[in-house]
Amino acid sequence: MVRIGLGAVVALAREVSEEILAPQAAAVDAERRWPDKGMAALRSRLGGLVVPEHSGGMGHGLPAVAQVGEVTGQACASTSICFGMHLVGSAVIAAKAGAKQREHYLEPIAAGEHLTTLALSEPGTGGEFWLPQTRMERAEPDRLRLTGTKSFVTNGGHADSYVLSTVAAGPGTPPGQFSCTVVDGDTPGLEWGPAWQGFGMRGNASRGLELPGVEIPDWCLLGEEGDEIWYVFNVVAPYFLTAMAGTYLGVATAALEEARTHLLARRARGGRAMAGQPVVQHRLGTMWARVERTRRLIYHAAAEAEAGGPMALAALASAKAEVADAAVETVNDALTLVGGVGYGENSPLQRMLRDARAAHVMAPVTDLLRVWTGRALLDEPLLED
Repeated sequence: MVRIGLGAVVALAREVSEEILAPQAAAVDAERRWPDKGMAALRSRLGGLVVPEHSGGMGHGLPAVAQVGEVTGQACASTSICFGMHLVGSAVIAAKAGAKQREHYLEPIAAGEHLTTLALSEPGTGGEFWLPQTRMERAEPDRLRLTGTKSFVTNGGHADSYVLSTVAAGPGTPPGQFSCTVVDGDTPGLEWGPAWQGFGMRGNASRGLELPGVEIPDWCLLGEEGDEIWYVFNVVAPYFLTAMAGTYLGVATAALEEARTHLLARRARGGRAMAGQPVVQHRLGTMWARVERTRRLIYHAAAEAEAGGPMALAALASAKAEVADAAVETVNDALTLVGGVGYGENSPLQRMLRDARAAHVMAPVTDLLRVWTGRALLDEPLLED
């Protein structure tokens, strides 16, 4: 991929969103299907967004993830999350990639020919997705064996590769250490469960994955054994939080625009425009301010984290927590302003409300993010019990 500026990247994302994502969003939701056309377009045109330029990518970072996520989230939240997890997985692979990993993963990703994603969550871990139970053992001198279960794998069964977390079980590895690896989607032995039937975010193909002693080449290990916590808090968390924050900012933005468009066209009894009523003006102005201040926080958090600033953790955690509130509240306010038309089964607002509610549920959950923010501000250990 050719390096282009952030403005051009966002314009490209908007073009794909308007031409492909938005027209299919209702069908993706209603049919609970993975958005293959939207993902193919995003992969081919922006798939290498965060891949370094030395591997053929665009070399962008967190600010681009936030702004692209907002644009795609405004069109279709399911597609936006699917693509966001591809960007997170790409960043994880790129962080300490060796020559073989650059050739096998990063260069095809940059060429728009490879889709990756995360497979970190496991049954029973709750929001503590950084504590896997999946085990990695040495099978042969140059092979690794993975045994365990993953849950809620976005793009499950559709991606070309999966970034996994495991218990580091190599000889001499201290207990309680975890590792990251990549598993190709066509690896023999992978067993996919049925698609998760969600209240919202219905198109993200979230599925469980069984690894019954699956073997992979040892060069698929990311970094060194025991590096998982480093990956989680230096790469996964910043990119994951930013991708989700951008997506749900897009949902809030879409709801605000839906309400504004309705009010501009709506006439009350006697022909008076709804837009001329002070109570309507007040409510819409409040909604705009909520969305805009949340946008500024998200963009600031992305820039702070990209620069390695001292407030990066607090800003990122707060950004995802704040956008969860903003998305739900803004869609609710839009429903109130639009009235019965917005509450209809085929209204985009009902889909937005179901999608927005997932922002509080997707780990790290809002309460935990508030705690992390406080701990960061008080110089307390982040993972203290």
